[in-house]
Amino acid sequence: MTVLLWLSAFILDMKLGDPPHWPHPVRWIGRLINQTERFIRRICQTETALKWGGVLLWLVVVGSVWLVSYWVLRLAYGMASVMGYLVEIWLIYTVLAGRSLSDAANAVYQALRQGDLAASREQLAKIVGRETSQLQAPQISRATIETVAENSVDGVIAPLFFLMLGGAPLAMAYKAMNTLDSMVGYKTPHYRALGMFSARMDDVANWLPARIGWLLLVLAAKWQGLDFRQALRIGWRDRYQHSSPNSGWPEATVAGALGIRLGGPNIYFNQCVEKPWLGDARREVTPDDIPQSVQMMMVASVMALLLFALLHSVFSIIVCST
Repeated sequence: MTVLLWLSAFILDMKLGDPPHWPHPVRWIGRLINQTERFIRRICQTETALKWGGVLLWLVVVGSVWLVSYWVLRLAYGMASVMGYLVEIWLIYTVLAGRSLSDAANAVYQALRQGDLAASREQLAKIVGRETSQLQAPQISRATIETVAENSVDGVIAPLFFLMLGGAPLAMAYKAMNTLDSMVGYKTPHYRALGMFSARMDDVANWLPARIGWLLLVLAAKWQGLDFRQALRIGWRDRYQHSSPNSGWPEATVAGALGIRLGGPNIYFNQCVEKPWLGDARREVTPDDIPQSVQMMMVASVMALLLFALLHSVFSIIVCST
């Protein structure tokens, strides 16, 4: 039954994505982060105090999300098995972001195909933190592919990994960790102290999923008829050519599979950030590389679901037999 619930949630995500007007736990998590951050900034005035405040922020947000998810699920199953199944499916569905990522990337792609740079920049700004107003078509394509590659881990593979380890509550706790990193885990003066702990914990949480993602994306490249050998080689070679200890794995792998370079200079919060290049420039990046990267993400996601479901089933059989 557990694997069937996972499959149901995965299919829901692939079919529905995240409709903007539907209730979604990530929006609630975002409000909790904002309210807790405001409280911490009122009582923490020095950099050292803000660092400890960042620890408190992480504990409050992640702990609250896990506890609420656990008790909501437990109460639902206490009311009726069917109610428990429905709530569990909904919780799992909300931590997956494959369809929403695909839709966002496709919106950029369609605008580029129509030659509408302004619209493509506007669509890209919804999914990246960098400045987009001056980007040209190759830079827009590169930024979109980087986002798809990185979020293939953050948005699908890692949530499924934690779902396997600790069910829906742990997957929700991971989502809270990831949301914290995306909201406060910056190295800007405003967030450097407060967000340091959240950024480090996100790195820890994604360490193993990123490396599993490297192998799954290589298999996805082979499935698509892309250069999986280059994906494997460059994913390994350039894995640490990134400020994040994890993001380089999927980004370099996708760059190798497509035969392009990702990374390079970008503008964040009015500051130029020189990122190392990932991959070899065997050719120039084009908008048509965007749907290829999306397909790699989708195939790797299905493989992750099958892999983690298999591991969960094997572990359950071992536990039952003992």
